[in-house]
Amino acid sequence: MAFSILPRDDSFFDLFDSLSAKALEAARALEETFERWDRLEERIRAIKDLEHACDEITHRTMDKLNSTFITPLEPEDIHTLVSRLDDIVDHIDSVAGRLLIYAVKAPTEEAKLLSQVLTRACVEVQKSVAGLRNMKDPEMLRRLSVEINRLENESDDVLRLALRRLFAQKNDVLEVIKLKEIYEKLETAVDRCEDVANVIQTVVLRHA
Repeated sequence: MAFSILPRDDSFFDLFDSLSAKALEAARALEETFERWDRLEERIRAIKDLEHACDEITHRTMDKLNSTFITPLEPEDIHTLVSRLDDIVDHIDSVAGRLLIYAVKAPTEEAKLLSQVLTRACVEVQKSVAGLRNMKDPEMLRRLSVEINRLENESDDVLRLALRRLFAQKNDVLEVIKLKEIYEKLETAVDRCEDVANVIQTVVLRHA
């Protein structure tokens, strides 16, 4: 494969792996927040710390990209991959912050379901990102991409059902607005997982 003759710079892949690991850690932390619904400020602060860590890794990667003459992947692919991974955590942090800002009294089953789908998508994202390091199994990367796409479709279905129930059951307009935004941000985080999968498939095609 063409990829095998390119100069190796594993430090880029280390940074990718760090970002995908932080994304999964943040997704699990948010899912646990919805499940346990205790120590909210502490849990939300921990997610904010993960978001800051991801920002730092993203900045380091961009600095490295700007100072490296020959990169292991196309510069635009590196930029998009890192940006989308960071976006996942940004959306998770945004959801977590709104739980306090909006004084959400209790988690809904729909929010729990969306957070569970997000965690499963982040598991597949981490596997996909790890597979970029040597590109030995493009078929595995394709299967992971298909699964992430399936999970994104699942999140769309959950969101539609959640909004339908929300508009049918809630009489408090402000509560509807709050929950609608939380649901949509959760679903958007899964969308960003699909974006990561799409970038990885682009890389696979470039180096096939």
